[in-house]
Amino acid sequence: MKLVKLHNENIPPIVLGTWSWGTGAHGGDAVFGNHLTETDLKPVFDVAMDAGFNLWDTAAVYGMNASENILGSFIKGREDVLISTKFTPQMAEDNDNAVEELLDGSLNRLGVDHADIYWIHNPADVKRWTPKLISLMKNGKVKHIGVSNHNLDEIKLASSILAEEGLKISAVQNHYSLLYRSSEEAGIIDYCNENNIVFFSYMVLEQGALTDKYNKKNPLPNGTRRGEAFNPAVLTKIESLIQVMRETGSKHNASTAQIATAWSIAKGTVPIIGVTKTSHIEDAIKSAKINLTVEEILELEEAAKETDVEVRGAWEKSMH
Repeated sequence: MKLVKLHNENIPPIVLGTWSWGTGAHGGDAVFGNHLTETDLKPVFDVAMDAGFNLWDTAAVYGMNASENILGSFIKGREDVLISTKFTPQMAEDNDNAVEELLDGSLNRLGVDHADIYWIHNPADVKRWTPKLISLMKNGKVKHIGVSNHNLDEIKLASSILAEEGLKISAVQNHYSLLYRSSEEAGIIDYCNENNIVFFSYMVLEQGALTDKYNKKNPLPNGTRRGEAFNPAVLTKIESLIQVMRETGSKHNASTAQIATAWSIAKGTVPIIGVTKTSHIEDAIKSAKINLTVEEILELEEAAKETDVEVRGAWEKSMH
C-alpha cells in the first residue's frame, strides 16, 4: 500500500469514516438509514486494521457522541490507531472554552490522550475558533490541525492566524466527488498541493449513489438525508455516468464504488470512505491498487459533467 505523507508522518491512502456508526442526532439512522451497533462494526474495524487502514475519522456530532463511543471501545489498549475527530462550532454556543472542552470530551470517549488530526468542522467564525487550537497544539493534545468545509479565503485566514504562532494547517477536508468538484474548481486543491497540505475528500461515493447499488427501482432509504438528496429523479440523471463507471471498472476488474474512490486518489486527494461492512474494506484495498489512465479520468469527468447533477449538503456553501 502506497502511504501518504502528513508532514513527517505516514498515513494510509484511504481514511475510514464513522459518520454512520451508532444512532442519534446527525447519526447513522438519520443520515443513512442504518442502525449499527458495536457487534455489527467490530469485525469491520478488525479487518481494516489488519489491512493497514489505521486512520479513523469521526466527530463528537456524529450521533451526538455515539460514533466516538463505539470507536473508543474498539481501540482500547491499542497503540496503532490514528484518530481524526472534529470541533463543530454549532455545539459551542457561547462557551469560549468550547474547543478544549469538546476535545477533552472526544479524547475521553475515544480513550486517547491526543487527536492525530483535530478539525474545525465548519467556518462558523474563523477568527474566533482558529486561535483556540494554538494552545492545544502546544500542549500536545492535537498533533495536526485541519479545517473542514472552509473555502479558499477561509483556509488562508486560518493559515495566517496559525502562522503568527509558527503553526500551520496540515489538512483540509471537503466534499469532493465526480459529481461535486467545487474545491478543485475554486483552486483549493492546488493551494493544498502548493502548501504541503493534505486534501481529504469526503462523500466520494455520494453516500452510496455512485456505488451502482441504487436506481429508480431500488432507491436509497426513504426519509434519510441521502434518500432525499439522491431521489429517483436524480438517480435517473446519473445513470449515464454509472454506465461509464461500469465500463471503466470492467477494464480494472473493479466495481463502480472502487472506480469512484480510485478517481479521488488519482486526483491527489485522500478519500474518506464510510465503512459499515467488511466488504467495504475489500473495496478500499482494491481501490488503492487501481491506476486509472489520464484518458479514463477525463472520460469519467466528462460523463459526470454531462449529468448536470451537483448535490450539495445543507451544511455546505459554494467554494467559489
